[in-house]
Amino acid sequence: MLPTDTPAPHRASPLWRRTLVALIRWFDTSAADAVAPEDARRIDWLRVLPFIGLHLACLGVIWVGVSWFAVAVAVALYALRMFAITGFYHRYFSHKAFRTSRPVQFLFGLLGASSVQRGPLWWAAHHRQHHRASDTAADPHSPKQHGFWYSHMGWFLTRGAFRTDLDAVKDLARFPELRLLDRFDIVVPVLLAVGLFALGRWLETAAPALETSGPQLLVWGFFISTVVLFHATVTINSFAHRFGTRRYATRDDSRNNWLLALLTFGEGWHNNHHHYPGSARQGFRWWEYDFTYYTLKAMSLLRIVWDLKPVPEAFRKPTAEAA
Repeated sequence: MLPTDTPAPHRASPLWRRTLVALIRWFDTSAADAVAPEDARRIDWLRVLPFIGLHLACLGVIWVGVSWFAVAVAVALYALRMFAITGFYHRYFSHKAFRTSRPVQFLFGLLGASSVQRGPLWWAAHHRQHHRASDTAADPHSPKQHGFWYSHMGWFLTRGAFRTDLDAVKDLARFPELRLLDRFDIVVPVLLAVGLFALGRWLETAAPALETSGPQLLVWGFFISTVVLFHATVTINSFAHRFGTRRYATRDDSRNNWLLALLTFGEGWHNNHHHYPGSARQGFRWWEYDFTYYTLKAMSLLRIVWDLKPVPEAFRKPTAEAA
């Protein structure tokens, strides 16, 4: 059995042992054992070093400079991976708001994993817990219960947040390819980073007019794009439970926020979503832009996805004053 980073009551684990466990868990999330309740909300500093490094690496832009091509790659990867998170990690894996084939399910699981937001089973399990206990003490990331910064990113770094609760995603855990992807989720972003660096190095000689390089594509296409993507995604945990309007009297503090909806391709209509989570569409009104839904609708016309669940008419009537 792999050692756990939860110390025995009578003595703390030596540093070398905790470091070894952290290194193993960087690559194999199945090593994440249960954590004692008193340790669950403590940040696991050894294990989150790569996450910290991801942010620090953005400073590399000082040395690699900028080109239109590198920025375009960063924007394209932001858009592609944001859709993978909103359309599949959220609306498909977490809420089963539509159906698709097994290959497409895996493909978008891969794209979601490249976002450095962990695997699809982990993501869905935590999100389902959020809906079961939204803005209560059992909510993993409630700003009402735990404060703004903890809800924004602190929870993501805690010892209790690393383990995937397979009991919460039994419908997804029956797919061995998804379990494998979830277990070794770090492999996908590493391959993306290596691929971007290799592409940039090749373009240095194959297309010098683009004025890009391996380090530049790595910094813009991976580090900057990924960090912006992460913080845009988690604004729904923090900002969307603090700032905006409430059309529906849900049992939590979820709010609709037009700016967050723009940044997250429709996820900012968060009060709508908490009112009726099963819908593939979160912008309930015609003017509530929902780019994720528009893309899913286009994919349904091509039969890539199907059975998009609508919002029942009975659920559209407002039940709360705007606040």
